[in-house]
Amino acid sequence: MQRRTSLAALAGLAASSGAFMASLTSAAAVPVLQGLKPSPRMPVLFVGHGSPMNAIEDNAWRRSWQALGGELLARAVQPQLILCVSAHWLTRGGWQLTGMASPKTIHDFGGFPQALFDQQYPAPGAPLVARSLASELKSPATGAALGVDASEWGLDHGTWSVLKPMFPQAQIPVMQLSMDYSRPPSEHYALGQQLKSLRERGVLIVGSGNIVHNLRATRRGAAPNEAYDWATEFDTVVQDQIKKGQLGALQDFQKLGAVALQVHPTHEHYLPLLYAAGAVHASEMPRFFNTGYQSASISMRSVLWG
Repeated sequence: MQRRTSLAALAGLAASSGAFMASLTSAAAVPVLQGLKPSPRMPVLFVGHGSPMNAIEDNAWRRSWQALGGELLARAVQPQLILCVSAHWLTRGGWQLTGMASPKTIHDFGGFPQALFDQQYPAPGAPLVARSLASELKSPATGAALGVDASEWGLDHGTWSVLKPMFPQAQIPVMQLSMDYSRPPSEHYALGQQLKSLRERGVLIVGSGNIVHNLRATRRGAAPNEAYDWATEFDTVVQDQIKKGQLGALQDFQKLGAVALQVHPTHEHYLPLLYAAGAVHASEMPRFFNTGYQSASISMRSVLWG
């Protein structure tokens, strides 16, 4: 199994001893999640996460995440578990679930201020639930059970950079699901459909990526309403499909041809949308938020269902 890693990610693991002890204390304070129980249906989210700096900057994107977290925590029933599909955990030859009790905070980026590398998100994991779900969920390609990663991965910035503003207390257990990048979009959507039933078992499904993501074309200093024509064209097509409930059509994004390749030179940031869309019930209406752009080539459009 191959994983995307970087020297920056490894360097980020060398957190200060104070932050490390804080993470142990926080995780130890939360009882180990033994299993999932029936619950009212949890929401499903797709979050455009954009730059890692959004985790610490006081900007409109982060304030929106904070407000949404407060809204979700104010509901009568809170999630038992957050299952996040991030653009930044890619595997080949199968899918994996994180299965450690205390997932590490991964700083999988470089060239940012030390304050960003100092960030920790000490949410507990759910190893017992991970093993159970790994046997329950099946690879759309082979029907094989998913794998469990009990030591190597953790929570990458696609996960913690949005969850920390939403749920700063880090008390809800968090599990990541990898994406087998060798498989076609249809299989990612199919696995997302398997996640649908988990919403009635207390699981908040979060896809974290970007509907438009081309780092080669970023334009520093661009206003949130500024974007390339090809970026707005693609974003509008996806928005219309979501509005009309044509969620199955999202897996056919590559049929848009040249514009799809321009928007996604590699498409790992689009795939988390397919997992979120697959977990949506036909009767659920979308609610868009953060409908703008970063650096003219990154769509921050985000969606809440339920």
